[in-house]
Amino acid sequence: MRIATLKTEQGTLLAGVTGEDSSPQFWNLAAGDAGLPRCLSLLLAMPDGLQRAAAAMEAVQSNGSPVLGQLLAPIPRPGKVLCIGLNYRDHAEESGMAIPNEPVCFSKFSSCVIGPQDEIRLPSVSKKVDYEAELVAVIGQGGRNISTADAMKHVAGYMNGNDVSARDWQAGRPGGQWLLGKTPDTFAPLGPWLVTADEIADPHQLGIRLRLNGELMQDSSTSQLIFKLPELIAHVSQLITLEPGDVIFTGTPPGVGMARKPPVFLQDGDVVEVEIDGLGVLHNSVVAGD
Repeated sequence: MRIATLKTEQGTLLAGVTGEDSSPQFWNLAAGDAGLPRCLSLLLAMPDGLQRAAAAMEAVQSNGSPVLGQLLAPIPRPGKVLCIGLNYRDHAEESGMAIPNEPVCFSKFSSCVIGPQDEIRLPSVSKKVDYEAELVAVIGQGGRNISTADAMKHVAGYMNGNDVSARDWQAGRPGGQWLLGKTPDTFAPLGPWLVTADEIADPHQLGIRLRLNGELMQDSSTSQLIFKLPELIAHVSQLITLEPGDVIFTGTPPGVGMARKPPVFLQDGDVVEVEIDGLGVLHNSVVAGD
């Protein structure tokens, strides 16, 4: 099932998605089950939330009609935005960094999350803003000290993400300002929707691509991940209690702008698209910020 968060004249709502990715139709799930929340994190926290959503989808398709609205990030304000660095072997090599022997973890603020069709704003104090296509896993069942054997039971679904990064802050400042380089406003596009885990046979066998102004810049497969999702979830949950609606950016493949010769950084007027097999296309334009 595909679940989107829509901004409509009636307010924000959860919608089931049908049709082709290029011409989707949206169905108000609350019209099929008035007891469903309008927030995806709250839906995932319900023991039978996804089952009720699927039943509501059937009901509203039988008796209702599609709705119109603006796509928001599927989870507009995740409780946690956890990120994994250097998780594709060839990306670590192109960055000139050693292959890690355990996951490299950092985080973004939820305030930098934006949706498809929203604009990535370039801070005036950064001249080297980069793109990073990533598979994002969404936690459905929370927990701590989760084993690798049980980890995938905690994944509700997947979506596209773009770990936008200000390289001149991340690496070009004293000590390396990862926090400030990774968390400027609008630097975590997500979407266009959540695809539930049952729809994806193997999240570690998905093509992942990024296009900049139509030109293919990243083209790889999640089969190249150094640390797979079970390892990532087990690793971070040793210290952090995961909760429904938390998201995990799993790392980016080679082809990022800073590693190109000459380097390629985002500019005012650019258009960035992240596409992962089965998850649709995350589309964002780029504008000069303040």
